Amino acid sequence: MRVVDVLSREVDHVELRGGRVGFEALGPQRWCTGRIAFRKGAPSEYVPCPEQLPVETGSQCEGCESKDSFRFVHTIHRGGFVSRELEAHVMQPHWLYIATFANGVHKVGTAADTRKWGRLAEQGAMCARYVAWAADGKIVRVLEDRVTEQLQVRQSVRSSVKAAALALPVDTARLDAATAALADRVRDSIAPPIGDDTYRTVDESWRVAGFRELATGNRVSYPADLTIGSHGFMVRACIGQAAVVDVDGASYVVDLHELKGRRVRFGDYRSTLPAVQSALF
Repeated sequence: MRVVDVLSREVDHVELRGGRVGFEALGPQRWCTGRIAFRKGAPSEYVPCPEQLPVETGSQCEGCESKDSFRFVHTIHRGGFVSRELEAHVMQPHWLYIATFANGVHKVGTAADTRKWGRLAEQGAMCARYVAWAADGKIVRVLEDRVTEQLQVRQSVRSSVKAAALALPVDTARLDAATAALADRVRDSIAPPIGDDTYRTVDESWRVAGFRELATGNRVSYPADLTIGSHGFMVRACIGQAAVVDVDGASYVVDLHELKGRRVRFGDYRSTLPAVQSALF
């Protein structure tokens, strides 16, 4: 998890999985999360908001949003704006994937060659299949739109939906089989015409760490507001922006997206939770 020190403005990463996390939430106000800067011939770089401004909608202040060329990446194949730095990112090879979440919902998405496997881990999917390789990001986004139009596969799933699904029993075998079946349909739908070497279909599978173990366990949604009060838990697994945590021997699913852009104070804090009942089936 990326964090920015409010006083020093230094950027750090907090390792979550396998450790204990304690913090005091400093209120529901959201603050600008900064931007990603693309540099030609170098990896992208995270840039914190220089003014540390509060935001009422979205996650960026006006200044950071205006400098964030990444916001154009999803429309670049339709003739949208592209800076020279963003063009270097877009014009590298890309991959098209089908991802499946704990509730059985599928989405189609893209990943740059340099982010091939990390991208799926960030998505919070249970399992996925890569279905195509494309020479650049414009071609792969045309394919992505084609899958949505022809097979009605969505391109986004809300983080709250992903987290809520993890609190229910997960049939990993069914999810894996459904992903494979949809991936076959997608490959048939986008098969390149003879002589077109700008992209090709592929078949590569991916599963979240501890995939089989997620079929077991008695989990419920974390029954407290992360934006206020004190919280502390052991993190057993991270699935995208959700985490499976232990509090006093009970297992909960926490939607860490709720902390995006919010301020906390780390320390030896603990959660005080009401009694809850697991879902019955």
